[in-house]
Amino acid sequence: MKINCLIVDDEPLALDLLETHIEAVNDLQLVGRCENALDAMKMLRAHSVDLIFLDIQMPTLTGIDFIKSLSRKPKIIMTTAYKEYAFDAFQLDVVDYLLKPITFGRFLKAINKVLHQNYFPVQKEAAAPVFEEAFIYLKADKKSVKVVLKDILYIESCRDYVRVHTEQASILAHHRISTLEEKLPESLFLRIHRSFIVSKNKVSAFTPSSVELGGKVLSIGRLYKEQVMEVLSERMI
Repeated sequence: MKINCLIVDDEPLALDLLETHIEAVNDLQLVGRCENALDAMKMLRAHSVDLIFLDIQMPTLTGIDFIKSLSRKPKIIMTTAYKEYAFDAFQLDVVDYLLKPITFGRFLKAINKVLHQNYFPVQKEAAAPVFEEAFIYLKADKKSVKVVLKDILYIESCRDYVRVHTEQASILAHHRISTLEEKLPESLFLRIHRSFIVSKNKVSAFTPSSVELGGKVLSIGRLYKEQVMEVLSERMI
C-alpha cells in the first residue's frame, strides 16, 4: 500500500525538490502540490491524503495555523527554513521537522520514521528502501565532494573531521560524525561505535564484539552492542 502525499509550499523550487524526492521512494505516491494552505484544504476534501509535507511561512495562513485548523489531520512533516518554530510544531505532533535545503538523506530518514513507527501498514522489508544513486556532498579540500551512498564502506571519526572510506577512496571531510549520522538514512547505515558508522550492506561478518567489511575489522562499542546485534541479527536464518 502506497502512502498518499501532499506538498504544501509557496516556493516553486521547494515543491519541485520534494516532488523529486517523493518520486524516488516506491512507498510514496504524490496526489497533489499546493502553494498555500487554502488550496491544501480543498485538496484534503477531494483526495485521500496520508502524509503532508508542509511549509510554515506561507501567505494568508501559516503552516502552524493550518495544522490547528484541521479536525482530522494526516501525518505531517514540516519543511521550512526557520529553526525557531520546531517546538511549536512538535507540540502539534508532527512526525519530523526538516530544514531547507532538504537533502535526500535527511528526507529519507524522515520517511523511515513514518514507516518504522507503524503509522501505515507497510511490510517490514518495504521500510528500508535502497536507492542506488542517492548521494551526499562532503566538505573536503575546500570543495564539496559528491559521495554516492552505495559506495560507502564505513565512516571513521577523527575529532572534528570524519574519514569516509569508500570502495574507491578515503575522503577526509570537515564534519562531525554525529552530524553526518543525522543526514544518513537509518535503513542503510548503522552506528556501531562512537568512532564508526558502517554500511549495513557492506558487512560481511560480525561477532558480538566486531564487524568485518572491506577487509577491515571494526570494534563494536559497549554502548552500541545491543542495538547493533538486534539490527544485524534480523537477517540471520
